Amino acid sequence: MTTAHKLFAIAVAFALPLSAQAHKTWLLPSETVLSAEDPWITVDAAVSNDLFYFNHVPLRLESLAITGPDGSAVNAENTATGKYRSTFDVHLTTPGTYRIAVVNAGLFANWEEDGKPKRWRGSVEKFASEVPKDASKLSVSQSVGRTETFVTAGRPNDTALTSSGVGLELVPVTHPNDLFAGEKATFKLLIDGKPAPGLDVEVIPDGIRYRQQQNEIKTTSDKDGLISVTWPAAGRYWLHSDTEDDKTSVAAASKRRLSYSLTLEVLPQ
Repeated sequence: MTTAHKLFAIAVAFALPLSAQAHKTWLLPSETVLSAEDPWITVDAAVSNDLFYFNHVPLRLESLAITGPDGSAVNAENTATGKYRSTFDVHLTTPGTYRIAVVNAGLFANWEEDGKPKRWRGSVEKFASEVPKDASKLSVSQSVGRTETFVTAGRPNDTALTSSGVGLELVPVTHPNDLFAGEKATFKLLIDGKPAPGLDVEVIPDGIRYRQQQNEIKTTSDKDGLISVTWPAAGRYWLHSDTEDDKTSVAAASKRRLSYSLTLEVLPQ
C-alpha cells in the first residue's frame, strides 16, 4: 500500500465523524465468549461501506492495544494487512475479559499555498516541522478515534473495562460479553473520563448488505452519560457515536473531533 493510500485510509477512519461519511470502522472477533481450554481468537479489522464486509480499506494496526484481564498489555500474533482488511490472532492465556482497541490520535491541517489548497495529517510531534509556520488560512483540528471490542475467556471480570480518561469512551454497566436477545443492556459514555450527556448513539445489527434498511437503533445519552439498548435479536452489532468540542490539547488546534465504535455480540436466550 502506498503512503498516499495509507493516509487516505487513516483519514477515512478517524478524521470525520460518521455523520459526514458512510464508511464504518470496526474490529470483528471470531468469537467473544470462550470456554475451551487454551483459547485463541482471530480478529478482522477494516473500514468498509457495508458493515462487517471487507470492501474498502484495511484498518491499520500500528496503534492496536490489547488489555488483558489483569490490566497488562497483551501482544497480537500473526498480524497481517491485505488489500481490504487487517487480521491478527490473540492467545487468551489468562481467564477473564480482554479489551481490544485501535486508538488513533493526531492533527489535521488545511491551508492555502500559492492559491492552492493544501492538506496535512500527522502527529503532534511532526506538526511544527511539516506545516509552514506562516501558512495562509491555516485551519487545524485534533482527532481522537477509538475502535474497540471485548472478548471473554471463562469467567468475565471488569479490570480491562476501565476508562483511559482520554477522548470519547464507553464504560459498560452491563458486561459487554453478557448480552442476550430480548434483554436490556446499559452503557455509560465518557469524554475525558467524565459523563457525556446528550450524545447521539446508533446501534446497527449485522447483515445490512442483504437488506434495504440499516435497522439502526438510535438513542441519546442522558444527563449521566447513560444509554440503554434492548436487543431485538441475537447477532453482532456495531455501536457508534461521535462529537466535536474545543477542548484540544494542542494550542494550534481550534477544535477536537472524537469518535467511538464498538463491536458487540448478542447471544440467543
